[in-house]
Amino acid sequence: MRWLLVLSAVLTLGATRLLDWPDLLARPLPRADQRITYGSGQNQFGDLWVPPASGRHPLVILVHGGCWRSRVATLTIMNFAADDLRRRGVAVWNIEYRGVDQPGGGYPGTFLDVAAAADALRTIAPAHHLSLGRVVAVGHSAGGHLAAWLAARRRLPRGSPLASRDPLPIAGVVSLGGLPDLKVDRDASGAACGPEAVDAMAGSPGPARRDVYADTSPAERLPLGVPEAIVNGSEDPVAPPWLGQAYARRVRAAGDPVTFVEIPDSGHAELIAPGSAAWTRAADLIDRMVR
Repeated sequence: MRWLLVLSAVLTLGATRLLDWPDLLARPLPRADQRITYGSGQNQFGDLWVPPASGRHPLVILVHGGCWRSRVATLTIMNFAADDLRRRGVAVWNIEYRGVDQPGGGYPGTFLDVAAAADALRTIAPAHHLSLGRVVAVGHSAGGHLAAWLAARRRLPRGSPLASRDPLPIAGVVSLGGLPDLKVDRDASGAACGPEAVDAMAGSPGPARRDVYADTSPAERLPLGVPEAIVNGSEDPVAPPWLGQAYARRVRAAGDPVTFVEIPDSGHAELIAPGSAAWTRAADLIDRMVR
């Protein structure tokens, strides 16, 4: 299938070989401190990574990608990034959720899972000395869409099945090769995740829900009222830089602070691979935003 071929492609740029998923996943897999459920479903859990230092820890919600498909990626693909952030003194809540290829996934289930995972931090935080004063949502690929959506929750339309009275406040968003504009993602020829996945996430229109993007696409809820950092690899086939640039222009036009960074000679996997130029820049942005 096109999206799987794109995700697993090995690309070459001159003498520079871009990182492929087997390159990343062949590394020794770091382990989280604890797995915690936030619901009764098979995919309703998260992994908590807590720095060893004493005191209250700044906190990041980490959201994996995989074109919103559970068979493409799970939360463990983010373990390397989570471990690096933990080493930097940042606690990480790396969350799992139902994909569009699972019962109950897509609209509204995937969104409800991610929302429940975020709100569960109010229960989790005290026992693990986590600071909820400045929580930053960080997402890779399709997870970048969900990270931005977490920040958009407080601006969802009234009556939406996704709306809640008191969503956990998100202080900032870092999107790593993210797909925050579902309308653009759906029509991005040769890139993004394709119309089938976007349609499953957006849900079906109806008399009471004519605009399926109004509560699903962060781009439609701007301004979010928080800073956003958008990091793209120059050679990324899934989320090419023009996608990030286009969204950054919308964020800026809406009045929110936004930083756009394009990393030369980088693809999709580099964005979550410690040791790469892309992750080094991303981690610095995360570290500054969360403190």
